[in-house]
Amino acid sequence: PPAAGEELSGVFQEMVKSECHFINGTERVRYVVRVIYNREQYVHFDSDVGVFVGDTPIGEKVARYWNSDSEFMESKRSAVDWLCRHNYGVYTLPALERRVPPRVSIALLP
Repeated sequence: PPAAGEELSGVFQEMVKSECHFINGTERVRYVVRVIYNREQYVHFDSDVGVFVGDTPIGEKVARYWNSDSEFMESKRSAVDWLCRHNYGVYTLPALERRVPPRVSIALLP
């Protein structure tokens, strides 16, 4: 709801957020999709679960619809490989791959 004294803007926002979670490099990877409407997550997908799960009554209907589309679901389930693992090098910073410890020197001032 709007803050006290504010009017509704009439602008609605839908956002889809996709996340790749890497644990121990690419040994353990999770792909998560969150679908948000007006700051409320209403449906999400987690590759560990393998299906969309509704977070609201509307999200439950959307989840049933998307889960019934086998081609769409196969794309989501395989995203761990074609999206996350494929782009692992892009997601990781070179500093994270550093194998040599940094050199540190401390100078004491008189």
